[in-house]
Amino acid sequence: MLNIRYETVLDYPAIADVNRLAFGQDNEANLIDKIRLSDHYIPELSLVAEIDNVIVGHILFSYIDLVNTEKLQVIGLAPLAVHPQFQRQGIGSALVEAGLKIVNDRGEVLVIVLGHPHFYNRFGFQPSVIYQIESPFPVPDDVFMVKPLQNYQQKYTGKVVYPATFAEV
Repeated sequence: MLNIRYETVLDYPAIADVNRLAFGQDNEANLIDKIRLSDHYIPELSLVAEIDNVIVGHILFSYIDLVNTEKLQVIGLAPLAVHPQFQRQGIGSALVEAGLKIVNDRGEVLVIVLGHPHFYNRFGFQPSVIYQIESPFPVPDDVFMVKPLQNYQQKYTGKVVYPATFAEV
């Protein structure tokens, strides 16, 4: 049975392993380590999925900035990883749903993700350009997406600025 819970310090090595296996590189595992050491880290928004007490998936939501006439704090979803042996079984979807519920319950305003539209659209993510939110990366409009939450307000427009942590990986 799938269990989703907050990460603990003891989970860090398993989370790094899942990310390395899922992405085939160390970048995401290194990014997670750096975010944890920053003021952008939100402990209750780093979730693991486990089956029989073995971590098979991980999702991290952290603070990023939206800059226009003022700098506003929003939530970035990155990374999401599922162990290759457990992919395509609904684990990633369960992690996204659990995380979005916590983010919304915390009163956050919107979540931003760079990812596959066919996966994230089902959770209510839409191209950021619809909300006048600009990607910091030269990517197609449909892969840089936002999901407005219950506290969303129209003043949340501008260019997304990821913390330096993201560039250091």
